[in-house]
Amino acid sequence: MHSFAKRLAVILPAAGLGTRMSKTTAGAETSGTSRKQFMLLDGEPILVHTVRKFASSPYVTDIVVAVRDTDVASTTEMLSDAAVLPEVAKLKGKLTVVAGGDTRQESVERAFASLDPTTDLVAVHDAVRPFVELETIGRVAEEADATGAAIVGIVPVDTVKQVSGAQAGGAKVRATISRERLVLAQTPQVFRREILARAFEAAKRDNFVGTDESSLVERLEDVEIGVVPGSERNIKITRPGDMDLARLFFEREKSSR
Repeated sequence: MHSFAKRLAVILPAAGLGTRMSKTTAGAETSGTSRKQFMLLDGEPILVHTVRKFASSPYVTDIVVAVRDTDVASTTEMLSDAAVLPEVAKLKGKLTVVAGGDTRQESVERAFASLDPTTDLVAVHDAVRPFVELETIGRVAEEADATGAAIVGIVPVDTVKQVSGAQAGGAKVRATISRERLVLAQTPQVFRREILARAFEAAKRDNFVGTDESSLVERLEDVEIGVVPGSERNIKITRPGDMDLARLFFEREKSSR
């Protein structure tokens, strides 16, 4: 029986402009947008699928979605329509939409500032990772509750090379990096509320911009971040080809329900 008694809020940053997703090549179900969080998967925006997954978790008590300020009204209406779904309806007003910023970090920080002060744990999850497993959400929440901070990650299967130069086309190999000490970071990333608050304060003080929330927390000397095994199905829908894989994963999920 589920006995997790902490208040876990999930932040879904969804203010991205989708610069790597093409309107014309992403498939028919795009609803005329290149912003991946609003692209349609089986007739519903990807963001709705992600919200539904977290709303289905018995660990989650609150969800905050951060979108561009021009999208707040339409996203609020969209999620109000989604609230008729049984798993979403159980949040009873604990699903909110806030205006994000120009960067992921700013969007997450604004959503964080809107959280109820009684929140114990904060999870941050890419809005375009709708296939995270409920078991994974539970494991990473439990780990963060026990240790203070935890992320989801998978071991790379490809050989990893260190190169010179930023672009693969003109780069030269400098070394082969052992995979034994590497993980590819996924989300959700979960932290005790006070730890993430301190990480944001330190980043602001130092003008530091990270690529994910873990990179902010890693700068705190008194915090170690645990890693919970993720899944290759927990994909981040970023490029046009990802939509084909997303449809395949969705059909598999639907058939196993």
